[in-house]
Amino acid sequence: MLINFSIQNFGSVKDKQTLSFEADKSTHLEDYYVIKKGKYRLLKLGLIYGANASGKTTILKALDFLRSIVLEPEDKKTDTLDFQPFLFDAHTPTENTILSIEFLQNEIKYDYSVAFNKRAIVKEELINYNPNKATVFTRTTNLDKQLTDIKFGSKIKTDKTFEKNLEANTLWNNTVLGGFLKTNIDSNELKEVGDWFEDYLNLLVLTKTDLKKQITEQIEENIISKSSILGIIKKADFNISNFEIKEDKTFAEKWLKTDISSLMDAAAKKNMMEYLIRKDISFEHTVNGTPYTLPLKKESEGTQKYYGYAGLLSLLINDSLSFSIDELESSLHPDLYIHFLLTFLVNAKQSQLIATTHNREILNNKDIFRNDAIWFTDKDEASATQLYSLADFDTSVIRDTSNVYNAYKIGKLGGVPNLGDYYIETSDEN
Repeated sequence: MLINFSIQNFGSVKDKQTLSFEADKSTHLEDYYVIKKGKYRLLKLGLIYGANASGKTTILKALDFLRSIVLEPEDKKTDTLDFQPFLFDAHTPTENTILSIEFLQNEIKYDYSVAFNKRAIVKEELINYNPNKATVFTRTTNLDKQLTDIKFGSKIKTDKTFEKNLEANTLWNNTVLGGFLKTNIDSNELKEVGDWFEDYLNLLVLTKTDLKKQITEQIEENIISKSSILGIIKKADFNISNFEIKEDKTFAEKWLKTDISSLMDAAAKKNMMEYLIRKDISFEHTVNGTPYTLPLKKESEGTQKYYGYAGLLSLLINDSLSFSIDELESSLHPDLYIHFLLTFLVNAKQSQLIATTHNREILNNKDIFRNDAIWFTDKDEASATQLYSLADFDTSVIRDTSNVYNAYKIGKLGGVPNLGDYYIETSDEN
């Protein structure tokens, strides 16, 4: 599970900012929000509010970028890392970006940090607590020679062959964890960390992400239960009694008759056929006892969106993993948005959800949110993102009796746009 995630010099973030999932001392909604793991009390949910261009999505993209440099190492040492440091400063474009994360994997805490620029991973360190603090490895890069040097802690079992193979496969623009994926060597500590990034930390869900396709594939692979998704959809009042997934081979069969198809070998032809087969999803609506079928693409945007979200809910409820979602409220009625969050909080046992949002209605009801689960992004005078929690405000700003919705709406908590008046100057010239 995620404990803390810190960002420095990435996108709109200049100075170090930390998103924490450590619950404060409050017992408010403890049974629904807090997961107890040994000495840790970790939150299931983090909601990030803020004006447009304040850096909300940057927080999620930084976490997703960290996942990518661990699991998707560059193939060539000439490849550059696809990110931007903070650009509104004379120094930060040439300074290192630093991402660090604390998490629990199989009851063991790990601290992982990586410093990099667009050309190379400059420094990297992994520490675990099993139960005492111990260095797993430290990594430095000789930028002139473009070579990696990895040193393992005294408690980590390795040999010279292991270390040489790992260094050889860890290009200067690869993380050690990424290099480990390229090697045929055994390391329990590196595998545990790699498994956490692969199995627990999921890809970022953007508004343009095709969740429908991903969820449909996972239903067909029996990763997600169709009955689970149907049950979640029925609870959401879409008047849907069933849904079906069918293959449409029309386009694939037309392609099979083309000249290009005849030039491919059997294996390549099979792969292309599988790629071209469409999955048609249709929903059954029962009205006055009579079933009617409607293709998914003819359903409302909200229905299509919630089909994907139902799949995410099923995964979050039935497994131990995390998802980051940008603009969670997109295409959802405010009541359905809150229904989604409460369904997650009531039913999920070991999962975490991070989401950016503009939906303020949840802030009007203290019976359904905790202060430490609400976060804000705002820009300072240097146009850099500041990330802070509602729990950071003292009683001079927010009391137990305060209406958080009103306080946020009027700008008392920051994280809202500073808008001008409505009058636009126009030229008199034709």
